[in-house]
Amino acid sequence: MNSDQHAGLHRALLAGIAANLGVAVAKFVAYSFTHSAAMLAEAVHSVADSTNQLLLLVGWKRSQRGPDETHPLGYSTERYFWSFVVAMNIFVLGAIVAIYEGISKIRHPHPVENVPWIFAALALALIFEGFALRIAWREFRHFRVESEDSLWQSLRNAKDLSLPTVLFEDSAALLGIFIAAVGTLLSLVTHNGLYDGLASLCIGILLLVVAWFLATESHSLLIGESASAEDRRKIEETVEQHPSVDHLLRLTTLHRGPDDLLVAIEADFRDDLTVAELEKEIPRLEESIRSRVPTAKSIFVEARSIFGRSPE
Repeated sequence: MNSDQHAGLHRALLAGIAANLGVAVAKFVAYSFTHSAAMLAEAVHSVADSTNQLLLLVGWKRSQRGPDETHPLGYSTERYFWSFVVAMNIFVLGAIVAIYEGISKIRHPHPVENVPWIFAALALALIFEGFALRIAWREFRHFRVESEDSLWQSLRNAKDLSLPTVLFEDSAALLGIFIAAVGTLLSLVTHNGLYDGLASLCIGILLLVVAWFLATESHSLLIGESASAEDRRKIEETVEQHPSVDHLLRLTTLHRGPDDLLVAIEADFRDDLTVAELEKEIPRLEESIRSRVPTAKSIFVEARSIFGRSPE
């Protein structure tokens, strides 16, 4: 991730925090006048979203620390840990509260009061959330500008979950606004608070889906994902084409963070190389790899011609 992408991520996260805090205040005010279950679910949803984006900023900041004696490869994995915390936060603070409130309202329905407050808050939320989603989408497009993958594949293959998380949260927020509006309108027309409770329940289920997706992706990254097929191809080509290498025997890659790729190479070097020549060739090979895959921060090369070949 270059400096422009870092700045873009900051813009998306800060815009999301500001939008969700403003919307949460408006929704809580509306809830105090209406006692709408859907409005309470939406208010808690906005609080969860702003908290989550703050946690993503914390993760990004902590991941920038350099290697030390305790963590010799650095702290890049912090990004993945905090993304998992965000998924759990959506589940606990967003989904569970919304589902509980929805079930409670379904069991004990009562008419929604002061409906204009609800629609005023939802209209304000629509403006703020739409603005935040527009910024997040614009920044996410920069990440996939060179990719031919579909949007869904880009989200699934992303090694940095910060922007996908913001995209999912903002999209879910807009869908939640629509659900809350429909539930309120049906409650108003039918004079039955049941639909308000159903709306809250639907918002909770929506948040469960988002939390499950983010938790699954974070889990996969935390336990270790390899480089993308494109980056693996570039590394393989670089090693095979290097003049001191006969052929590549094994390549292992591991993402420790979005911008931190660990590369372990087992290569058969030319037999006529002396140890002194090999000591010069390995750094050249590493530099060639980094020039094609800048995220390859830690590269380990094993020369089989010196230390013995694998049995055939």
